[in-house]
Amino acid sequence: MAKITADMTIYEVLQVAPDIGPVFFEFGMHCLGCPISRGETVEQAAAAHGVELNVMLDKLNEFVERNA
Repeated sequence: MAKITADMTIYEVLQVAPDIGPVFFEFGMHCLGCPISRGETVEQAAAAHGVELNVMLDKLNEFVERNA
């Protein structure tokens, strides 16, 4: 099972877990298909949206574990 890390791009996360969108939506990240998300890391997205990185990583990884 893949682990989501801070240096992964949003695009890479979506490749690991295509149905993970609702987790990003919880953090106000609604533009998963926009061109920026293809190159933006999870860490950069968290910073841009004022989200605590570790909280977001925990939720993303919980989703992956539950849906593996």
